[in-house]
Amino acid sequence: MTADVAIVGAGVLGASIAWHLTALGIRDIVLFDRGEPGQGSTARATGGFRAQFGTALEVRLALLAREKLRRFREEVGVDAGYEPHGYLWLARTAAELETLRQANGMQRECGLAEARILDSAEIARVNPAVRGEFAGGAYCPTDGFIRALRILDGYLSGARKRGARLRTGVAVEGFRLERGKVTALRVAGEEIPCGTVVIASGAWSAAVAGMAGVLAPVSPLRRQVALTEPTSVLPASMPLTIFVEDGCHRRGRDGRVLLLLPTPGNPGEAFDTSVEPRWLDDIARIARERVPVLAEATIDRQGSWAGLYEMTPDHLPLLGFSGEVENLFLACGCSGHGVMFSPALGQLGAELLAGRTPSLDVEALRPDRFRKGKAAPGAALL
Repeated sequence: MTADVAIVGAGVLGASIAWHLTALGIRDIVLFDRGEPGQGSTARATGGFRAQFGTALEVRLALLAREKLRRFREEVGVDAGYEPHGYLWLARTAAELETLRQANGMQRECGLAEARILDSAEIARVNPAVRGEFAGGAYCPTDGFIRALRILDGYLSGARKRGARLRTGVAVEGFRLERGKVTALRVAGEEIPCGTVVIASGAWSAAVAGMAGVLAPVSPLRRQVALTEPTSVLPASMPLTIFVEDGCHRRGRDGRVLLLLPTPGNPGEAFDTSVEPRWLDDIARIARERVPVLAEATIDRQGSWAGLYEMTPDHLPLLGFSGEVENLFLACGCSGHGVMFSPALGQLGAELLAGRTPSLDVEALRPDRFRKGKAAPGAALL
């Protein structure tokens, strides 16, 4: 076996890159995954999609992704599950509202014309279930929900139909380097010659890149998700609602409610995906205080789960050649936005790999930006 392009990781981003490469005529591709496709972080995603971000680049990435999601069935042959039910950000203080106002102005300049600032009366109309005193909010009706595994399946099956190959249940064990280039990767005791290596291994990307002597500043960060038992108290058509003060948010899905509350900690902690019982108690209490109808819902403790964000220091993805090993390309570090950005990053990554000018300027995503002191400021505001 040989490969012009070897992709390490068959999650949604690796699959998207493979699909977009095959669309450009590059079809000698092999995807490798130590498990089954998408079972790292993709399957644990909650399926939110938004274009309300704190930097212009993130907004433009999301707008490109949204355009592609709207055409997903036509282009890929699968329904991506895009449902524009909106995102609503709630500000309790004037300072929080000012952050939303500044971001909203930038978002509108980038083309997100439908995003707007709401007063308290408008908040009550958009989400009548929420309670509290608010200085205001930010709302975009074209934000909403997507289905991570449908997107993965569409990209992966489409790439395979055009010639890409998939090997699962095998871990990449190392690389052979000659004169600053990867010439082969070692998988299950076999050396596989390759032309280019793409590392799309999510939260595990730093370890994979390290086997080639490349520093990829990507760290795991656990995010817990509380799932209610089946309930009709909050319809799925209500917007995903986020409190700026602590990031607590909730959304309806498949007759249940998902509740999230970020917990503080070091992104470099172990790859732990357990759910803390005390955290479930805390999120249930907070959710019922802020959305009283949730008092009628109970937490499904067995069904609740946790996944891993793949964090970079500036919360922006790594997309591009490493700058240390000539033909090693990084596509990782999406910092919690991998599924929603995957249609855009897959297209842009494929364009870079094919030697084309990318459809968006992604210079700010270069993996060597940290070594060169060019990390992006302010990316974590929203």
